[in-house]
Amino acid sequence: MSTMFASLRQFNYRLWFGGALVANVGTWMQRVAQDWLVLAYLSDDSGTAVGIVTALQFVPSLLLSPFAGVLADRVDQRKLLMITQGLMGVLAAGLGILVLGGHAELWQVYVFAVLLGIATAIDAPARQTFVAELVPADGLANAVALNSASFNAARLIGPGLAGLLIAVVGPGWVFIINAVSFAGTIGAVLAMRTGELRRVPRTKKAKGQLREGLSYVRHRRDIILIMAVVFLVGGIGLKFQLTSAVMARVEFGKDAGEYGVLGSILAIGSLAGALMAARRKQPRVRTVIIAAGGFAASTTLLALAPTYELFALACIPVGFTSLTMLTSANAAIQISTDPAMRGRVMSLYMMVLFAGNPIGAPLVGWVADAWGPRWSIGIGAIVAAVVVTVAALWARKHWQVQVRYSLRQRPHMMLTNAEERAARRAAKVDAAVQEGSDATNAA
Repeated sequence: MSTMFASLRQFNYRLWFGGALVANVGTWMQRVAQDWLVLAYLSDDSGTAVGIVTALQFVPSLLLSPFAGVLADRVDQRKLLMITQGLMGVLAAGLGILVLGGHAELWQVYVFAVLLGIATAIDAPARQTFVAELVPADGLANAVALNSASFNAARLIGPGLAGLLIAVVGPGWVFIINAVSFAGTIGAVLAMRTGELRRVPRTKKAKGQLREGLSYVRHRRDIILIMAVVFLVGGIGLKFQLTSAVMARVEFGKDAGEYGVLGSILAIGSLAGALMAARRKQPRVRTVIIAAGGFAASTTLLALAPTYELFALACIPVGFTSLTMLTSANAAIQISTDPAMRGRVMSLYMMVLFAGNPIGAPLVGWVADAWGPRWSIGIGAIVAAVVVTVAALWARKHWQVQVRYSLRQRPHMMLTNAEERAARRAAKVDAAVQEGSDATNAA
C-alpha cells in the first residue's frame, strides 16, 4: 500500500474510515437540504436567513468547545463518540419528520441548528483526537489527512445526490437518510478490536484543566499563528454552502440539482488537496500560509466567473487550496501537541475555526443581499489576501524567514527560518568533522 494510504493498513482505522465515509455522505446531504429548505421553501430567497442558520449551528462551539476538549481528555472517546453520533442521528430524523409532515417553519430549523451545534461541539474534539488511538504516532499526519479525504470524498457524492433527491422527493427524505447514515460510524466503533487501540493516557478530573490548556496554547506562537489564519480566512471565506446557493439560484437562475453539483465539483479539488496532504509527513506553519494565499487567488477567480460552467470549474482550485490549508493546520497542531493536552488544544482550535461563523455567515449573507452574490465571495478573497500578507510579514520578522528560489533544485522555492538554517549549518560542520576524522583514521 502506498505512503498516501498507509493508515489503511490498520484494521481499526479501516473501520473508522469506512464508517465515517458513510456518515459524511449523509452529513453533506443534510447541509445541502437544510440550506435549500431555508432558501427556497421557508424564506424569499434570503441569503441572510441561510447565514443565520449557519451561524446558529456554530454558536454552541464558541461556548462549549473548551469544555468539550476537557471532556475528550478525560473520558473514553470511543464511548463518547457513540453517544454524540447517536444524538445527531436523532436530530436529523426529527427535522425530517417535521418536513415530511408539512409542519416545518423557519424558527424550527433555527432550533434544530442550535441543537445540532451542541452535539457537534461535544463530538468534534473527541472525533479529531480519537484517530491517535487508531494509528501509530508516526502515522498521525497521514491519518488526519485521510480523514479529510473521507470527508471530501463524501462531499463529492453527497451534495449532488442531495440535489437529485430534493428535486425528486423533497428535502425531508434527505434528513431521514442522514439519520440512518450515522449507523455507519456507530457500527464501525462497535466493531473495532479494542485490544489494538493505542490508548492515550486519560487526564484525571482536577481544577484548572481548561486554564491549563489555554496557557499551553498561549505559549505556542506557531499554534497561535495557525489559529489566527484559520479564524479570519474561515470566518469570512469558507462559506461555500451559502455563496454557492445564492450564486446558483440568484446569479445563474439554477435549481437544486445544479446547486448540488457545485458542491460535488468543489469536492474534487478538496479531495485532491486532502490526498496531497496525506503524502506530507511533517505539515508546517508555512504550508498553512501558502495555502491561504492560494485560496485568496482562487476565490478571486471564482467571484469573477461569468457563467455557471466557469464558476463550477473555478470551484476545483478553491477546494484544493482551502483543504490544503485546513488539513495542514489540523495535522501541524496535533503532531506538535503533547498527547495529554491534545483534546483541549484541538477543542480550542475547533472553537477558533468555527468562531467566525456566527459573525461571518450573517455578514456574508447580508453582503449577498445588499451588494450581490459575487461580492459575498469577493469579500472572502480580500480578507484572505490581507491575512496572508500580515502573517507572512510577522513570520519574517519574528522567525527570520527567508525565501530562496532556484531552477536547479527541487523544490524550486525554499522557505527556511533561523532555527532551520542553524541546524543545517551544524549538520554541515558535523559532517566535515566526521569526514576529517575518517581521513585521519584511514591514514
